[in-house]
Amino acid sequence: MREKIATPPALGRDTLRITPLGGLGDIGRNMTSFELNGQLLLVDCGVLFPSDDQPGVDLILPDLQLVEDRLDDVQALVLTHGHEDHIGAVPYLLRMRPDIPVLGSKLTLALVNEKIREHRLKNTNLRVVAEGDRVRVGEFSLEFLAVNHSIPDALAVVMRTPAGVVLHTGDFKMDQLPLDGRLTDLNGFARLGDEGLDLFMPDSTNADVPGFTQHERDIEPALERVFANAKQKLIVACFASHVHRVQQVLDAAARHGRKVVYVGRSMVRNMGVARDLGYLRVPEDILIDLRKIDEYPDDKVVFISTGSQGEPLSALSRISQHEHPVVEAGEGDVVLLASSLIPGNENAVYRVINSLSRNGVTVVHKANALVHVSGHASAGELLYCYNLLKPRNVLPVHGETRHLIANAKLAQATGVPAERTLAVEDGTVIDLADGVAKVVGRVECPYIFVDGSSVGDIGDSELTDRKILGEEGFITVVVVVNFHSRTLISGPDIHARGFAEGDDVFAEVVPKIAEQLAQALEDGADDVYQLQQLIRRLLGRWVNVEHKRRPMILPIVVES
Repeated sequence: MREKIATPPALGRDTLRITPLGGLGDIGRNMTSFELNGQLLLVDCGVLFPSDDQPGVDLILPDLQLVEDRLDDVQALVLTHGHEDHIGAVPYLLRMRPDIPVLGSKLTLALVNEKIREHRLKNTNLRVVAEGDRVRVGEFSLEFLAVNHSIPDALAVVMRTPAGVVLHTGDFKMDQLPLDGRLTDLNGFARLGDEGLDLFMPDSTNADVPGFTQHERDIEPALERVFANAKQKLIVACFASHVHRVQQVLDAAARHGRKVVYVGRSMVRNMGVARDLGYLRVPEDILIDLRKIDEYPDDKVVFISTGSQGEPLSALSRISQHEHPVVEAGEGDVVLLASSLIPGNENAVYRVINSLSRNGVTVVHKANALVHVSGHASAGELLYCYNLLKPRNVLPVHGETRHLIANAKLAQATGVPAERTLAVEDGTVIDLADGVAKVVGRVECPYIFVDGSSVGDIGDSELTDRKILGEEGFITVVVVVNFHSRTLISGPDIHARGFAEGDDVFAEVVPKIAEQLAQALEDGADDVYQLQQLIRRLLGRWVNVEHKRRPMILPIVVES
């Protein structure tokens, strides 16, 4: 999947060019560009959350550089649903051009609108669409189909173009007993199969999971047991946009006589939006404010919290470290992680589980109870779709490399030729013309890191430095020299951070560095950089041999 491919050729008339800008190779930052006759249509604009080896990074954006150079060509941004990995980067795109038409379902755009307010953007252009709607956007004729997912109001998008018909599923599954009664539109899929589908772009997240994804309702017995057995405080952690899961917790709380408290700003915001729009049914008088929890005994309250992925600043992580200003969890309390592990988050999640367990908390999670089901179609559902749609070409989306390859193999098993199943990664350019999709090139598609208010100012070298600082510490060495008299005036003065042994440990190496510096000056050294390198080499070798560490070493040479 990483073979070298030439720069994409000029785009011919009535050829559809598809360029994944995020989401292929990762679980997150989903975004795809579709180009036709000089016009661009974007589908999704999400974020990826950083892993342990990306210290200090808040969010990772799709590669918006291609779009930034062609903002006037963008006809619209289509959003398939309201999860962060599909809408989280929308404000960063709209900073570049606020009036880009943004098409999505009612709930999706309501969640986007909250982000727009937070970012204080003006003159935005949000357009609500629903299943069954047909919309013309420039050169693109769009149709929207209902799909079932772990958030209400998810949509698949059909594109009819001179180059062919394309179906992008977004995230979906085929739950036949959905909590909101909204089924994936298999009739619409079948109609597309009869019409002739030139390119199918299906969700790949569970492509390597056999069979069919379980129903959302299947977790209710396990959820009921957790509520029945919890004798003290109960905390349920899930995604801040998982309306269905929150609904189940609200209903269980009502049955067991517990009040509900939302913990985490995004949880409060999103559930407020879902309630106002009628997607969340909140039993009367069940919600209480976090500030009033002292008025209720522990066994009469359930907290619904963010932090199911172990995010360091989330409510649950702060609770596990005794850092939350209001909520504590200790001996006899129960924490329920009502979510699956996003690949890459395992270490962070287990760190939180271990910390809670150390505090005497009973932690219930997917590995020891059926407390979560996936929102993504498994292999059996995907096979069903392939047979129903009979696509001529397949471009798997949304998943790590192994998921994309597994999805491609499912397509091949149903008769799609191997050369028409394109398991590619971000930046690969695919052209669709005359019913044939093929890889024609590749563009750079780097991670765009957000650190506080800074966007795109952090690169791989800065991340490497941060990892070294976090894991190995750093040492500063200050010396004053006189190049004219070729003498060492003072130093070396050595100070360390993140180096538990303390500064006095360097007493042994200080005279060795001073001796080598004096010799270098005597031999004619007259360059600050040369002396800095000498210090870095001598001290680095000594620390590595004596302490088995590789800290960052910052030599400072001052001329007197």
